Amino acid sequence: MRLYSLSVLYKGDPKVHLLKAAYDVSTFNFFQRSSVQEFMTFTSQLIAERSALGSRASVKEQEYLCHVFVRSDGLAGVVIADNEYPQRVCFTLLDKVLEEFSRQVSKMDWPSGSPATISYAALDGYLSKYQVQTPEP
Repeated sequence: MRLYSLSVLYKGDPKVHLLKAAYDVSTFNFFQRSSVQEFMTFTSQLIAERSALGSRASVKEQEYLCHVFVRSDGLAGVVIADNEYPQRVCFTLLDKVLEEFSRQVSKMDWPSGSPATISYAALDGYLSKYQVQTPEP
């Protein structure tokens, strides 16, 4: 069971844009990592764009399960995990991250924000904290 990506996005008019993201691509071949990360960024934006305000959904994309939560204020979170990762835990994580993000980052910064301009450092910590460690045989 693995988490690969945790993203915070803003669903504005007309497009969705990424505010902050964390990735764990350590299980992929070194030469695949950047393209896998690009795929996850693109997929997160696409899923958030296609989800209605105030909705939650889980979407299967290739061998991944993408869990999206779009709040009614336009703030969205996407977790990309493998098929075995519990859906309930993903939505608990998204609730927690979006709540904390909205307290720490001014709503005025969401429409124009980007990963370079938004200062919110907790995503990497959440990604590793919620990673399920599989015991070595």
